[in-house]
Amino acid sequence: MTINSQKIRFFRRHIPAFACIPGCHDCCGPVTTSSDEMARLPRKSEEQHAAALADLSCPHLGQNGCEVYEERPLICRLFGTTPKLACPHGRRPETMIDPQIEIAIDRFFHSTRQVLV
Repeated sequence: MTINSQKIRFFRRHIPAFACIPGCHDCCGPVTTSSDEMARLPRKSEEQHAAALADLSCPHLGQNGCEVYEERPLICRLFGTTPKLACPHGRRPETMIDPQIEIAIDRFFHSTRQVLV
């Protein structure tokens, strides 16, 4: 297991969870993620990526929601857990993300190669 994989696992354990509005995918747009996280996701064709980008969507968003929910990138997990990435509907966890964890995740983002999902 690489050091980045260990960091990703640590961060995932420390990002609080909360219930979204069923059927809402307002935060499912084009995002970037680390190469390590991208390697965990199924490959999509250039056509699928282009279609999702044209719709300002994610290529892993299907008719029933996120098709990679368990492996979704850190940036997706952060939506709604910090005022910097607030849910447009006001949903949030009971306790927002610890500011020190958020800083560590931000440093991770800046220290790793980011690619468009």
